[in-house]
Amino acid sequence: MTSTGTLAGARGLRVSELAQAAGTSADTIRWYERVGLLPPPDRTAAGYRSYGPGALDRLHFIRGAQRLGLRLADIRDLLAVRDTGRCPCEPAEQLLRRRLAELDAELARLTALRAEMVAMADALPAADCPPPSPGTWCPTEGGGDPACPD
Repeated sequence: MTSTGTLAGARGLRVSELAQAAGTSADTIRWYERVGLLPPPDRTAAGYRSYGPGALDRLHFIRGAQRLGLRLADIRDLLAVRDTGRCPCEPAEQLLRRRLAELDAELARLTALRAEMVAMADALPAADCPPPSPGTWCPTEGGGDPACPD
């Protein structure tokens, strides 16, 4: 049987096959190589990249870490620990706790922004809103809009 999967398994995955399996683009994989997230793959006699069986697992790890908002430098550090054979749990916990703090701060900022927007929307004049003064967004008499000076 000579299916593409069997053939790819025997010779390794080409960049387009790895990209398809990972749900990403070949350019992304090449970029991950350039920035040190993926080690340089073996090359075929014709010069094609030939990725080993661990490349797909590594890509899943990279993409999962990116979804969590980890920076590429952080992901590279975790991969470096992982590549030594040591458990990356301790540095991963530190990174995730820092990211949680960043998310908490962003949520607080967004909550305050939402409250400000609700206040502005609630303060908008009713249907009898006067037209704005020429060259401004505000009605002539201010109209109680918090974005407009009274």
